Amino acid sequence: MSPVARDRSGTVVVIGASSGIGAALAMRLAHEARNVAILARRPEQLKEVADQINQKVGARRVIAYRHDAAELHEVDDCFDRIEEDLGEVAELYYVAGVMPEVALNEFDTDKDRLMFQVNTLGCIAWVNAAARRFLPRKQGIIVGVGSVAGDRGRSGRPGYCASKAGQDSFLESIRNRLWRHGIQVTTIRPGLVETPMTDGLALRGAISADRAAKLILRARDRRRAIAYVPFKWSLIMRVVRAIPSILFRRLNI
Repeated sequence: MSPVARDRSGTVVVIGASSGIGAALAMRLAHEARNVAILARRPEQLKEVADQINQKVGARRVIAYRHDAAELHEVDDCFDRIEEDLGEVAELYYVAGVMPEVALNEFDTDKDRLMFQVNTLGCIAWVNAAARRFLPRKQGIIVGVGSVAGDRGRSGRPGYCASKAGQDSFLESIRNRLWRHGIQVTTIRPGLVETPMTDGLALRGAISADRAAKLILRARDRRRAIAYVPFKWSLIMRVVRAIPSILFRRLNI
């Protein structure tokens, strides 16, 4: 199936763009000749990303905005500022995520709270802000980048799995609300991707962040509701989801 040809105009917002998939998405979106607002909590690193992309595309298309995804009260003001600076937002990409190390004998509510604050509530806040603006316009694209970790509850990172499952369920609910109004909501479930968040993990078969970004934009163009990145994870997770719980708890996957 070939991508649907669409006019690409309007401002794009990428939350969580100081590295990894978010930075790779910003690069590819800038090459579409779009105004791209990139947001993250590390302003120096974020500015470096913006400068590198602008130098590569030969124009000032990427603008950096400092924002901590855990600071939910800042979202509407930040959204308004972006639209005042760059024009109406047409596409929103929520890529922000945290995954602190958690030992098997560790039950740390503060770490779990941080993961829900960023991975789940941050996504909810930005998607709600976009939906409030997109609905009267009867157009817009929302892309939420979750994880295959949300498909099952793994013993290694309970809080991370639960936060991604919550994000996934929320995106589905919003998609079911907005589709009839011409607004696209796409859920991305990446498998193994080489990013700073996964540094130190033994990831065999991981794809690059740029490859992930390319596949995410392909899913956008094809108006996919849900896309596993890369596609093989759709087949892998179909098997994983089918494993009975009594067996799954014994497996280290």
